[in-house]
Amino acid sequence: MRGVGMYLYLVEHGEAKPAEVDPARGLTTKGSADVHRVAAHLQKLNLDIKGIYHSGKTRAHETASILAEQLKPARGIIEAAGLAPQDDPEIWHERLKALDEGTVLVGHLPHLRRLASLLLCGDSERTVVHVRAGGVVCLRRLEDSWSLEWAMSPELFT
Repeated sequence: MRGVGMYLYLVEHGEAKPAEVDPARGLTTKGSADVHRVAAHLQKLNLDIKGIYHSGKTRAHETASILAEQLKPARGIIEAAGLAPQDDPEIWHERLKALDEGTVLVGHLPHLRRLASLLLCGDSERTVVHVRAGGVVCLRRLEDSWSLEWAMSPELFT
């Protein structure tokens, strides 16, 4: 997805195991398969990704690793603060101002939903986009304005 502006890909981690089964909450077999299918499709789009940032939680790190296998980001995968489920979306709203390259953020709800809303309409409490487990929402920034380009969920590729 090349062109003018910056592309941001918001990815909710794949389906995770319940804490009672796996305290680290790694991906389920389904969650891993879902992310692999989405990653294979993203690879076909020839996205220009420089970095994949994740929250550091096991399920987000595993999702980021699967994506990196297909997308081959120049800087690899990076654990970053501010992507946990309850983190303030303003943290990444500010960080994104300094970025001008294809970026993937792998995180959690409600944070990703709130960040998308903040970027798109300036209000993190309004729901304007639903991010699905293992799914991707592509946003594009032209100058200081963000727009929704597309969204996909793993169910598209079953």
